[in-house]
This record gives sequence, structure tokens and C-alpha cells, in this order.
Amino acid sequence: MDNNEILSEGETQQTLTDRQGHPISDNQNVRTVGNRGPVTLENYHFLEKISHFDRERIPERVVHARGAGAHGYFEAYGSVGDEPIAKYTRAKLMQEKGKRTPVFVRFSTVVHGGHSPETLRDPRGFAVKFYTEDGNWDLVGNNLKIFFIRDPLKFPDMVHAFRPSPVNNLSNPERMFDFLSQTPEATHMVTFVFSPWGIPANYREMQGSGVNTYKWVNQDGEAVLVKYHWEPLKQGIRNLRQSEADEIQMRNYSHATQDLYEAIERGDYPEWELCVQIMSDDEHPELDFDPLDPTKLWPVDKFPFLPVGKMVLDRNPENYFAEVEQVAFGTGVLVDGLDFSDDKLLQGRTFSYSDTQRHRVGTNYLQVPINAPKTHVATNQEGGQMDMRVDRAPGQNPHVNYEPSTLGGLKEAPKPGKDHEPQYDAKLVREKLDRTNDFKQAGETYRAFEDWERDELISNLVGALSVCKPHIQEQMIEYFTKADPEYGQRVLDGLALANRGSNEHTSSASADSAVDAAKKMGGESDRY
Repeated sequence: MDNNEILSEGETQQTLTDRQGHPISDNQNVRTVGNRGPVTLENYHFLEKISHFDRERIPERVVHARGAGAHGYFEAYGSVGDEPIAKYTRAKLMQEKGKRTPVFVRFSTVVHGGHSPETLRDPRGFAVKFYTEDGNWDLVGNNLKIFFIRDPLKFPDMVHAFRPSPVNNLSNPERMFDFLSQTPEATHMVTFVFSPWGIPANYREMQGSGVNTYKWVNQDGEAVLVKYHWEPLKQGIRNLRQSEADEIQMRNYSHATQDLYEAIERGDYPEWELCVQIMSDDEHPELDFDPLDPTKLWPVDKFPFLPVGKMVLDRNPENYFAEVEQVAFGTGVLVDGLDFSDDKLLQGRTFSYSDTQRHRVGTNYLQVPINAPKTHVATNQEGGQMDMRVDRAPGQNPHVNYEPSTLGGLKEAPKPGKDHEPQYDAKLVREKLDRTNDFKQAGETYRAFEDWERDELISNLVGALSVCKPHIQEQMIEYFTKADPEYGQRVLDGLALANRGSNEHTSSASADSAVDAAKKMGGESDRY
């Protein structure tokens, strides 16, 4: 209870009130003319209650709408591999061994809406908000370590292609593969998503990744390129076959949310180790790909995973909407010692994420408790919808809401170290990266899969591609063949069987048979 709260005579902390603090003595009946009505306009409690109910949902996320979350902490190792971490970054939360920083994590699916099944084939979001002593740091990524595209200009088209038709609101793999057949760099991600890695068993037993390339900056302003990876510590990694996902979906649309919540409730706290790969900040001509390309993996033999800390999730949210739904992440939310790379997709995400939150949650979304930093906040920003406080420092002149000022306004912070100052000398162009190499790593990933994973990949691809027009099938087979001849041949052979009517497990056949079955099932009912 707030020490400033006042209880009137007869009230307790459990007394029902309205939003104005008025005690409510009758919450069962609206005020009417006679007990049969009509209802009068001065029903303030009813009008406040129903108008709030009408507005109790904010706009759903365009992507990552379906999510679950939990609180926990990040514990730093004070080192990166065997070296002091200060050699590479001056970020305070990582310097001291054993130092703990509170976190909130939101897991999600990407394409479909807030009540869609958690068994659908889709990347999974893995976003972590660190409440550090220097303010918030958001590490926003997915369970898979790569992405479909490398240029942010293509992102809206990609999402539109993956979502249901704007005409009939039905999902159709042909829309997705129509886009993918013109996007060769997506071949690697398609190989992952249509394998069992496209359906993690739950949120606890999956990896996480920052996907994009970032930078670390040390005290001298020197930078290195880094990639972030969350590796499950005690719970391992599990993925589902399509048949297993179908079986779960028949019973539970929310199995992953339930699994996370119940594990934490029983004290089985999931843990991940944060590892980084480090690369010098240059173009690396010795590699056959550009290190800033988010469709590529950095080879572990050349750039090993180096542990820097671990994360433990040990507390469930008290309210889903207030925390999981309203939490707002952004790839631009970095603390000193962490920086952006020139990764084009990262640059595009950095504007889009925070812009989305201002639209979805509101101009002052950072005043919502789940988003607010746990540190001193003093800005000259003011106003806007739902402005709940003035970010004023103690002793600040309330008349001065600008900087610089000689009249008692806010002052700039001292520099924590030398600025990182990358240098550029190039033309302003619209061009792809030089080293696209769209198929090599897709082939390596295919060959690295276990037999059952390859079998699932082929089955799932054949099922989805069988509804597509021949020219789309042919283009995708060409991509798969360039990745690995066996890969392309197996998809070709599978489609040949499907086209002869031998494959009864295609997505269209399954969907059509479900429609036909629904027409025949059920019993006649009388009118009422």
C-alpha cells in the first residue's frame, strides 16, 4: 500500500473503488428508471467501467503478437572467454564477476496473431530487457541465428507475403514461396524454418540470438564486431516433428506459455548462457561472405563462442497485459560500451522498433513500469498522451525545459571514455553486398542436419510447395540444388510424387480434407 493512500471510514484495502477512488457499494446493478429501465446517462461507475473495457486492448503487434514472458537476472562472468571483458567493452553490467542485472524476457512467435497456436512453423522471438545502472539495454532477436533478408526495405513485403491473403484472410504457402522464389538470400533461413528447428518444443528449450552484428567499444574507443547467442544451460534444446506439433495443437494452443509459467512456478528456473563471437571491425576479405550479412552464420571454428554471463528466469509476471503485452523493445536501446554495426537490417530495425512502440503503446511508453529504467531519469521531453510524470531532476529549475541553460537546467553527463569514430569514404548507392554467396551455408546446414531432420525438412517443403504454381516450384528447386544437389533432388522427387497424387500430407490436401470432414461431422440440432 502507498503510504499516502487514505482509507475512509469502513474501508479496507480490499474495498472496491472506481478509478477516481470512489468506494463502490453496488457493483451488480446499473441505475435505472424503475427496475426495468431505461438506464440513465449519469451512471458514472458504469460508463467509466464499460468505456475502459472498450479500450482495454492496445493495438496488437504487427509481428511477434503471440508472446509469453518472465522476470529474472543476468549474472556477469567479468570475462569473455579467458580474457578480461574490459579489453573489448566498457559496458558496466559485464565488468564485475557475479554482478547481477535484473531482466525481463519476452518470447514470441512472429507471423500470426495474439491467439494463434504456439505450434505453428515460425521463427520464435527472444527479446531481453536488461535494467542496467546506465539505463536499459534491449537485446532483441530470435531463436534462429540468421534471417530471411539482409535489406530492411524488403521487410514489409516479406511479412505481407507470409501472412494470410488480404482478400479472404486465408494462409497460402504459395504467397510465401512466391516472395521467397525471388529472394535467393532466404534459402538458408528456409532450410532452418522448414526443418524441425522451425518448431521449437517450447520456449525454455530453445536457443536465442541477436541475429544482427553489433559492436563492443572499450575505454579507448576501439571497437570489435560481435554476435550474441543465448545457449540453454541445463534444459537443453528440443524441436518438434510436424506430426508432433499437430498432436500438441489438437490439445493445447498455448503449450509453450503454459510450460514456461509452470516451470517457473515449481522452481525449475530456465537458464541460458550468453556467448559472443568476436571479430575485428573490418571487411574481412578472407571470408566468402560479408560479416554484416544477417543471412549468414559466422563459422565457429574461426570465431568461437565465448561465454560472458548467464541468465536465470525465476519470477512470473503478475499481470500479463501490464508486463508481457505492454513491454516494448528496440534494437536501438544500447548502453555505453555497446554500439551499432553498419548491418543494414539492424539500421532499419533500429528505427522501426521504437516507432512501433510509440504507436502501439503510446508516446510515453517508457513511463510504463515494465519499460521504465530502474535508474535516474531526467529529460526535457514532456507532454503527449498519458504523460504520467515530469522527468525533472531534484533541484532542477521547473521553468527550464531546454538545454543548454545557465538558469538551473539539466547538464550533459561526462564522457565515460573515448568516442568510437568509424570513418567512411564511399559513394551513396543502392546496391547489394558484394559477397552475397546465397547458397553455400544453406548447403552446409542441410548436410549438418541429422537424417530425421533432413527427412522432416523435405517432407515439410514438399507439403508447402505442392500448392504452388510450377514456376515457383522450379525456382525453389533451383535454389535448393545450388545449396546441395541431393537437397534439390529430394524436393524434386517429393513434388513429383505429390503431383501424381501419392502424397496425402500436403498442406493443401490436409486443409481441404479438414474442410470436407467438417461438412460431414457433427449432429443435427433443433432450433431454439
